[in-house]
Amino acid sequence: MSVDGRISTFCRDCMTANPGASAPSAGRRPRCVRCGSPRLVSHPELAALSLAHVDCDAFYATVEKRDNPELIDKPLIIGGGKRGVVATCCYIARINGVRSAMPMYKALEACPDAIVLKPDMEKYARVGRQVRALMEDLTPLVQPISIDEAFLDLAGTERLHGDVPARTLARFAARVESEVGITLSVGLSYCKFLAKVASDLEKPRGFSIIGRAEAVDFLADRPVSTIWGVGKAFEAQLQRDGVRTIGQLQTMELEALMRRYGVMGKRLYHFSRGEDERSVTPREGAKSISSETTFNTDLSRAADLVPQLRQLSEKVSARLKQSDLAGQTVVLKLKTTDFKLRSRSYKLDAPTRLADRIFRTGLFLLERELDGTRFRLLGIGVSDLTDPQQADPVDLVDPLAGRRAIAETAIDRVRARFGRTALETGYTFGHGKARDTPQDET
Repeated sequence: MSVDGRISTFCRDCMTANPGASAPSAGRRPRCVRCGSPRLVSHPELAALSLAHVDCDAFYATVEKRDNPELIDKPLIIGGGKRGVVATCCYIARINGVRSAMPMYKALEACPDAIVLKPDMEKYARVGRQVRALMEDLTPLVQPISIDEAFLDLAGTERLHGDVPARTLARFAARVESEVGITLSVGLSYCKFLAKVASDLEKPRGFSIIGRAEAVDFLADRPVSTIWGVGKAFEAQLQRDGVRTIGQLQTMELEALMRRYGVMGKRLYHFSRGEDERSVTPREGAKSISSETTFNTDLSRAADLVPQLRQLSEKVSARLKQSDLAGQTVVLKLKTTDFKLRSRSYKLDAPTRLADRIFRTGLFLLERELDGTRFRLLGIGVSDLTDPQQADPVDLVDPLAGRRAIAETAIDRVRARFGRTALETGYTFGHGKARDTPQDET
């Protein structure tokens, strides 16, 4: 179908334009004049908008239900066991009160019939790459935000796809559902902030539009937590100051907001008015790679924590190698029994992608925290990601480091051929303690 700048309503199932069907008739939801579907998209600015946020619906859970049809009509939680938290859950579980990041015991109290599965991150990454490839068929301007969501700018693609961006996105959603077997929701607007807001409005399988003309009125009654960067602590601060809705922010001057809230005040001012000048930046890479685990029982002894640290370091190393990346700062994460977070970091002389080096640096950081405190969570990661060309130079201080690196490469080859469990190591090559090399710690 040729591009038609006047189109304001179309059917998401058959893509037929539906002029005159934009308003309900006699209290009923309008239906497509061609196929009878109620899934109509209607907006007066539909043909003029091209910036979208695409978000897969309950991604991990949807992938698992795709792969196991017996789970389709059952409440499903993806998470880390009784002591962990909910990574995500299906919409059946959400109806029963389960939410992402909820402690698992609370989730099971809310939905005792739920089936709990551990995350399979390798599988989810594969599916995420499939969806990403289909996004890049639409436009080169794709900015991934996470494994299952991204911004897309389809400005100027009308000639390429022979249609307005809205219908191109609807066809994309149908293609993902058909070829990948999962569903997603689309938010379409003129800026990134409102595209993200729109994609959350009608999940699952949603398609929502927020135009320029309605933006200020649309935002006015929404809570301040709608604005990016307003977390629970900042929301509580705003509420103490008497600010609960975005409409209240719309009445405040820029200077007053910046005096009170600093740089964040500027964001509050502009976002509350639907102003967001950020562009879609393609292939904005990950800032860090990490792995963590929540224990079934709290741990405090080195004998229990160190083997866990080794396993997590190997997972981080494998992801670095798979992504062809290296990182220069090692970050240790610990969470105490009362949910207080400890984060310690150490900047290396040169980037690394070796499990051995990540582990030894993490061990150096961990040993300084072993004061009898009991921990419920342990994590290790690397940041300051870079090209691996300069990674892991010869270590003149530790003559055994080169031998351990060679051994690690050999282990990688065995595991690549026969599977990860084909070869297990001790908690470290050489079973030595981390060198006492304190520098650049934060």
